Amino acid sequence: MVTDILDDLHWRGLLKDSTGLDDLRKALVSGQVTFYVGFDPTAASIHIGNLVQVLTARRLQLAGHKPLLLVGGATGQIGDPKDSGERTLNDPSVVAGWVERIRRQVEPFFDFDGPNAATMVNNLDWTGPMSAIEFLRDVGKHFPVNRMLAKDIVKNRLESGISFTEFSYQLIQGNDFYELNQRHGCVLQFGGSDQWGNITSGVDYIRRRGAGPVHAFCTPLVTKADGTKFGKTEGGTIWLDGEMTTPYAFYQFWFNVDDRDVIPYLKYFSLRSREEIEELERETAERPFARAAQKALAEELTTLLHGKDETQQVITAAQALFGRGDLAELGVSTLRAALAEAGLLQVSELPSLALLLKDSGLASSLGDARRAAAEGGVYVNNERVSNVDDPASPGALLHGKLLVLRRGKKTIAGVELV
Repeated sequence: MVTDILDDLHWRGLLKDSTGLDDLRKALVSGQVTFYVGFDPTAASIHIGNLVQVLTARRLQLAGHKPLLLVGGATGQIGDPKDSGERTLNDPSVVAGWVERIRRQVEPFFDFDGPNAATMVNNLDWTGPMSAIEFLRDVGKHFPVNRMLAKDIVKNRLESGISFTEFSYQLIQGNDFYELNQRHGCVLQFGGSDQWGNITSGVDYIRRRGAGPVHAFCTPLVTKADGTKFGKTEGGTIWLDGEMTTPYAFYQFWFNVDDRDVIPYLKYFSLRSREEIEELERETAERPFARAAQKALAEELTTLLHGKDETQQVITAAQALFGRGDLAELGVSTLRAALAEAGLLQVSELPSLALLLKDSGLASSLGDARRAAAEGGVYVNNERVSNVDDPASPGALLHGKLLVLRRGKKTIAGVELV
């Protein structure tokens, strides 16, 4: 247990703004605090940017505090305002399905038994039954329009236009904090810095309703040293849903983190202690080629999300693709996911290996493929081949449909018979 969770969050760089750290510290050290963090189902999955909130909540639970994990069946039907413009509204039945999917994604990170057991909550439970008149009288009356207009996101959208629906989002989120305060004794909300305006609206609303005191803080936006957007790859967003981002791709994202980013990311995302992270920092400085910090981060997060067995399959796949393990030991889904990351050529019949090498991008031409093979640099399923003019053997197909092509030690591609 972390005796002073705020000191730990500060060291990790996870405290950007707060309603008052001294008051929050007193609350956290005086006994168990019930807190909440919310996730809106505006897609079928949350992404790795949301992991900051998930793991910050886990840290608070490990420090003895009680999490309320809100998946917003009500707010997910609206979507919080974003700079780029109005969101597309999704059908309520679609949102309801996404609520259940996101609940399943969040659950593996928390304990749901014991004195500080986590609780899943849905704001549709109290927002849905309210009539428009009740909402305007009981909630809207306590939100001064001048303060709502002063929120950064609202100011940014006034010129381009913002609907009354998205303008009212902060009322619903503010009411969530009040309802959780009344129903569960919740006295702390936190979220990302992009939610700070909505979070402080809830704090102010609770005060106006004569409840409280309550507290809030926000975490910073995660950035990358090279200036590109965190959580994005050439293949798109890194999702927590294993069907949308495979465990292999999830692992590889963390394994390939830039040396400049890996220690800040360990602080943000790892549950390791300060001493363990500082040791990995020293090792990275002394032996960056070993990628010890990246390996530690990738293994820990993949295990937290997908489990130990799946993570071991991923690690085995990464080794086997480059000749350091048995490809036959890999399950078909793990092998295909690994090859998809490397580059997967789909064919309806098996031509010559030379043509496969050319079409997969491992060789620039048929002549280049032949030269590479003559020099001993071509492998099929980790077996060196010297003749690439013959068709690939159907018997070589792994799981009856996959081939692993490799040129040299480090360049691979996959072939799938479809």
